[in-house]
Amino acid sequence: MRSEAIADGRWHRLVTRVGLALALLTTAAAPAPLASHTVTVTLRPAIDRPSTRFEGWGTALAWFANVTGGWPEADRSRLADLFYGTKGLGWTIARYNIGGGGAADAKPYLRTGAAVPGFWRLPPGVAGTDWRADDPLMWDWTQDANQRWWLDAVRDRVPGAIFEAFSNSPPWFMTVSGRVSGAERRTDDNLLPGREPLFAAYLARSVAELQRRHHIRFRTLSPVNEPNTDYWYAANTQEGAHWSPARQAAMIDAADTALKAERLTTVIAAPDETNARLFLADLAAYPPETLARIGQLNVHSYGTLYQTGARDAARAAGIRLWMSENDTPLDGDRENFDGMPSALAFADHVVADLKRLEPAAWIFWQAVENLSGGNGKPTSNWGLIKADLAAPAAGPHAIHVTRKYWAMAQFSRYIRPGYRLVAVDDMDSAAALSPDGATLVLVHVNGGIAPRRLAVPAGWRVQAVRTDATHDARCVAGLIAPPQSVTTLILTRGGARTTCA
Repeated sequence: MRSEAIADGRWHRLVTRVGLALALLTTAAAPAPLASHTVTVTLRPAIDRPSTRFEGWGTALAWFANVTGGWPEADRSRLADLFYGTKGLGWTIARYNIGGGGAADAKPYLRTGAAVPGFWRLPPGVAGTDWRADDPLMWDWTQDANQRWWLDAVRDRVPGAIFEAFSNSPPWFMTVSGRVSGAERRTDDNLLPGREPLFAAYLARSVAELQRRHHIRFRTLSPVNEPNTDYWYAANTQEGAHWSPARQAAMIDAADTALKAERLTTVIAAPDETNARLFLADLAAYPPETLARIGQLNVHSYGTLYQTGARDAARAAGIRLWMSENDTPLDGDRENFDGMPSALAFADHVVADLKRLEPAAWIFWQAVENLSGGNGKPTSNWGLIKADLAAPAAGPHAIHVTRKYWAMAQFSRYIRPGYRLVAVDDMDSAAALSPDGATLVLVHVNGGIAPRRLAVPAGWRVQAVRTDATHDARCVAGLIAPPQSVTTLILTRGGARTTCA
């Protein structure tokens, strides 16, 4: 027993010494935090192969415009400058929502701002089934004054602005359910059978009159929105309508005919589907004669499967493609005006859309969203600016500019109309080239925890702009993209000048 004890003691001392040695070795060799290691990312833009000519950035007006257009002049003008001013985001596109309009005697049930008024009128003694588009007494052009203020605001700020009209639902009296939020069942079409020509006449006449009254031109009209989904049902809190592909085609045909009857140059945009997968399913079901009536293909990017398929479908048809609606905060990210998580998620999504869809435009959904605690998106980071949309119109109105706004600025201030999108071999970067080839813009998103040194092609002068936890689209020195940041590199050569805000 004694010899075993001695042996055990020696073994214990040996193990202890080895353990101490290993501990010292481990301590000496422990790696420094990852944040202190810089990774080099080489950006190789294919400037010899530019693709889509980009037309610009913008937003759907709709709900937020239906509220803020009635605010005091100082407040609504500040918002318009933030989005469409030359010192703001520099947007050039606006999508105007032609409201369906619910029944006057219906109890309000749509979310704040979503009850966009329709232009129809039902004179005393006239039932909805008797409404006629050719009777002047059945129109009310005083409606929707708030959203229409934004038409003038965009027109006055943006020479050559691009306007698109879009519809979410027919007027209530043209629907099966009698509600502009959808049919009783999510997958049932809500336009009454055979009412395509009447609804088309309503849309085309609205386009014609708005053009005349506001001295603008709607280049496109989108008659259906996210049509082949199960989003829309009678108890919903926003306008919407399901359209089977066959009914979509019938509506597109009728709308095109109605626009021509009004002698308008406005062409059809369709199908404004929620994602590329359903977009392709819709297009595959259209007859050739329907596809021939479409002047612009619209797809949303609430889902990223088959986006290159949507790109290829547009190219094969020879029709311009827009990414016509998206907002992508980080799921579950609670409202935080200064937080980066949703800003990074949003910027990452924009980069991916530009790379996969290669669209001619990228359009935000609602630029202003309701503060959490209202009846908007609770505890969320939807929108670029947050405000209390349920507050009395007279105000005062606090306008909260979020980090997502500055993340958008990293794109829209520098990738300008007329630039050509350019492929770049880094997954976190998008690129665009100016028409004269003298300015190259690279937008890089670093959502990681290690800084990145961005290596760019030789022969260019470089200026960097950054949004992160301490910078709001600010000019910075060097080519380091810190963790959790969006960096825009403006490369110039020849006589081009760097335009750093």
